[in-house]
Amino acid sequence: MLSVTVFRKFEDFTLDAAWTSDQPIVALVGPSGSGKTLTLQSIAGLITPDMGRVVAGGRVLFDSAGRKNLKPQERRIGYVFQGYALFPHMTVAKNIAYGVRDRDRSRIDRTTALIERLGLDGLRARYPAELSGGQQQRVALARALATDPDMLLLDEPLSALDAPLRRELAGELGKTLRDLGKIAILVTHDLIEAYRIADTVVLYEKGQTTDAVSKNDLLWNPSSERIARLIGARNVLRAPIAESSDDAIILDWRGGHLMAARSPSHQLHARVHDELAFFVRPEYVRLIRKNRPVTDGLRQTNLFSGEIVGERDEGTTWVLFFRLDRPGTPSQGTYDLEIEIPRLVYERLNISVDRHWEVSIHPGSIQVLPGH
Repeated sequence: MLSVTVFRKFEDFTLDAAWTSDQPIVALVGPSGSGKTLTLQSIAGLITPDMGRVVAGGRVLFDSAGRKNLKPQERRIGYVFQGYALFPHMTVAKNIAYGVRDRDRSRIDRTTALIERLGLDGLRARYPAELSGGQQQRVALARALATDPDMLLLDEPLSALDAPLRRELAGELGKTLRDLGKIAILVTHDLIEAYRIADTVVLYEKGQTTDAVSKNDLLWNPSSERIARLIGARNVLRAPIAESSDDAIILDWRGGHLMAARSPSHQLHARVHDELAFFVRPEYVRLIRKNRPVTDGLRQTNLFSGEIVGERDEGTTWVLFFRLDRPGTPSQGTYDLEIEIPRLVYERLNISVDRHWEVSIHPGSIQVLPGH
């Protein structure tokens, strides 16, 4: 169990973070300057909150009401700094052994064990400048583990790497942390990176936090419109309820009906004519091929015609901006929906030339958001 409540007022910023997780690996996600690193520093004892309480694995590290504030060296925490902060004049072996204050034999044994466990054998005599980004990451992790801490704090541990290596090492880091069986708190601004590494995610915005939730619930069942926008969900829209049943909600959207399946994980207490927020994942909007015969009933559900009024090339995919053939102001300014399709589909359908299409939205792909 990990419980963090920290309040600290600075001259131009206030950190007011509160969350609890019963999962061992937690990611703190948010933009730069939102309070993530300040939270790590508060947990590590590098700064002292004005008020709060920090409990990790049953140990109280800080409690302002109980006047308890363990010194950093008493908290049994390993810290992996952004950019790794390895000592450039020390070899891999000496970097890892730096924090071990035991007698020489114990230091050698522990360093050797960590080198073997993290796949650094054969690199012990190298210096940081002679290592790849992934190797440096493992050395920094080994150094943090050398004191056998109860908890690891990792401040953007992949930020110094290029994008392909970040993707590769994110999954590897998550597996390593699980194998170690330690409590770990990771800071990142990348939600996908958090998803690959952590079990639980806490969102940060201007010093404020959301509750800690499982990564799957966060991405697939955000608990409010605000959370959906914080995670960067696209096609976040609003519409009044036209009809409602136990299985589905009919929304009066853009002069027509849009059927959405009810989510079993969210209870909605809205009534007919109440306005709801919802979002449609761009990759789930289906373009209907021209002159294709109707072969399934779903094609008649949530079928809309319109025009592609803009597009964005994202390499392997294209994002299309689609405006309905209906009077009135489009839902998102100049367009109604973002649609994401593979590059091959874009080319096969000749979309650069043919701009008028019908689209279909499966009711199960529409996520209705609770009204709070």
